[in-house]
Amino acid sequence: MSTSSTLEPFGARLRRAMDERGPLCVGIDPHASLLADWGLNDDVAGLERFSRTVVEALAGHVAVFKPQAAFFERFGSRGIAVLEKTVADARAAGTLVLMDAKRGDIGSTMAAYAETFLRPGSPLFSDALTVSPYLGYGSLKPAVELARESGAGLFVLALTSNPEGAEVQRAVREDGRTIGATMLAHLADENAGADPMGSFGAVVGATLGDLSTFDLDINGPLLAPGIGAQGATAADLPAVFGAAVRNVVPNVSRGVLRHGPDAGALRESAALFADQIRTAVASA
Repeated sequence: MSTSSTLEPFGARLRRAMDERGPLCVGIDPHASLLADWGLNDDVAGLERFSRTVVEALAGHVAVFKPQAAFFERFGSRGIAVLEKTVADARAAGTLVLMDAKRGDIGSTMAAYAETFLRPGSPLFSDALTVSPYLGYGSLKPAVELARESGAGLFVLALTSNPEGAEVQRAVREDGRTIGATMLAHLADENAGADPMGSFGAVVGATLGDLSTFDLDINGPLLAPGIGAQGATAADLPAVFGAAVRNVVPNVSRGVLRHGPDAGALRESAALFADQIRTAVASA
């Protein structure tokens, strides 16, 4: 793919990929136990084989790949080199890459994180990046500005599926609004007027049950972890996300990856999840 700074906005590119391939995001999570399940060593060679297999099997078949940076970073510079190649190969094959790095800081440090993942030409340039707003939403400004400039996107942690998240995300501000709802409101402002969909998304867990008290209509994508191994199913999506379900991008990692290293089995599993999600969205 081009490294031009004039990419079509991420939201538009994501909408098209979701419509063409189904709204499925597959994680690339090479943790030690999964490498072992694939018969691979927990080393850089195993990391490289795993990542290459996932990309070769699923590129062009799913809307988004989501590499988890931590599983590459644990191998140091050689692991980062594998991550760079994984990102480049996936994007060259026409699949969007969402880097799951959950970066969050202030000022020049946040700007440096943004340069790493959102500046075209960077070895780790990705179509979108997960970020943490819990130093205050305004701390994300360097990433928001560079994402707009480059045509990339952000996914902001808003209502995450881990139980610990509630103590922060559901805390109530002086104005009576929860922190999570505040983050959703900021994202709605970022996406105002975008067509067909904004580039600034939220991370909202698919395992959270009824979220009708939150306004999920942010005119942007909602990354939904929790389908598969964490217990949620595609059929749960309409009840959780309501009218916003069409913009949901369910993330599945172990549910697909456990079928490797056989490429055909990986594709079959991903296709099944994508079909289930399409059916659930169509029924909403």
